[in-house]
Amino acid sequence: MTSTSTVSSTSTRNRTSTRTRAGRVTLVSAALVLLLLLAGSTRLALGARLASPQDIFAVLTGGGRGALRFMILEDRLPAVAAAVLAGAALALAGGLFQRLLRNPLASPDVIGVGFGASAATVFGMLVLGWGGWLLTGASLLGALLVSGAILLMSLGKGDMGARLVLSGIAIGAALSAVVNLLLTRTDVRQASDALRWLTGSVTDVSWEQLAVLAPALLVLFVCAASVARWLGLLELGDDAARALGVRVTVARCAIVGVGAALCAAAVAVVGPVSFVAFMSHPLATRLLGRRGNLAVTALTGATLVVVSDLVAAHLFGIGHGLPVGVVTGALGAVFLLVLLTRERSRA
Repeated sequence: MTSTSTVSSTSTRNRTSTRTRAGRVTLVSAALVLLLLLAGSTRLALGARLASPQDIFAVLTGGGRGALRFMILEDRLPAVAAAVLAGAALALAGGLFQRLLRNPLASPDVIGVGFGASAATVFGMLVLGWGGWLLTGASLLGALLVSGAILLMSLGKGDMGARLVLSGIAIGAALSAVVNLLLTRTDVRQASDALRWLTGSVTDVSWEQLAVLAPALLVLFVCAASVARWLGLLELGDDAARALGVRVTVARCAIVGVGAALCAAAVAVVGPVSFVAFMSHPLATRLLGRRGNLAVTALTGATLVVVSDLVAAHLFGIGHGLPVGVVTGALGAVFLLVLLTRERSRA
């Protein structure tokens, strides 16, 4: 009788915990969506010419005057859409890597995957004169090659996560040197365009680029949802995961491949927006109070980039906008210092 009541009590607590967590996820998601809509609407409204909420609604529903319509649809809305898509993709990539390797430093922009995409894109842009789909392909190839190299270098006994992070940092440093070499050996105007892209910017993104990015990310989001089911099992340990029927090597490669592709797709369009992949999953985890939810992680990344772009566009006044990567880089530096301080206090 006692055993039965104990099992019943445990089952009740588990159901209560599940409902509480689901409620927390819903509440946090709703708050992030609200903040995202508020920041996006403000970004559409502010500029050399202010747009009222009525103007924005009229344009988005097919009305509005010619000049106002062009200003919102061709100048501001693509930047907001790019910020949402790229932020979600980078955040999701970071969440996949960090959960797979159980290391908060294991994000694409820290372990070299972003550098691989950047180096391949800059090489295609400056040396081969590529654009459009070719640059997207170069970015994807660079990210996947670096991911494969890092995985190979991290194989062996011991802490795979630590070896992978160190290998990625080393490869990233080498690729950063390659990018700097390319920049010093090219035309000043081309180098200036490449430097702006390397900082990470959403202001020059066109609808044509978004028409390529959006379907690609839709497919990758579905793939991420498919491989995410392995993460919880892999977190139990390789032996336990194998006992539950998971092909560990295949699962790891699939998760790394999807994460690298998400990072590459975003980087090919908006550039390597610093620290979004690094910050988003830990922030989502803190908002939820325990292990982060990948959907909330994606929402966190999208909101982070949209808010950062709003700050970057108007921090120094109209006409003096900064690339969004400047703001996310500053936020990332502060976040890293806080993370290191917390780890030191725990030690």
